[in-house]
Amino acid sequence: MDITIHTCFLPHDDPDASLAFYRDVLGFEVRSDVGQGRMRWITVGPAGQPGTSILLAPPAADPGITEDERRTITEMMAKGTYGWIVLAAKDLDAVFEKLRASGAEIVQEPTEQPYGIRDCAFRDPAGNLVRFQELR
Repeated sequence: MDITIHTCFLPHDDPDASLAFYRDVLGFEVRSDVGQGRMRWITVGPAGQPGTSILLAPPAADPGITEDERRTITEMMAKGTYGWIVLAAKDLDAVFEKLRASGAEIVQEPTEQPYGIRDCAFRDPAGNLVRFQELR
């Protein structure tokens, strides 16, 4: 089989703040921006990798979820426990310094993990955990 990861989903509660983080801080391309106000679906991805995207979406837009589920999602987002993603970069220290300079919330400074990965972690404007692993 030839399977690739095409798109992953991360929720946002402020599309402009999320767009500024992924486009302006991380340097991702904006592939689409559909909707209006807080109900926007924004697709971003790394330059040169058109087959891999992140869809930043309003979590409460799904008509199939209940009001209790919406409330739970909102609470989890506020605590930073709802969405997360792992990205990778060759120069982890440069990524870390750029994110720190942007004012992003630092969760973990660059650390050599006991399982052999060096990584760091931040929260995006919606509270999603964004981990960066160092490519070796």
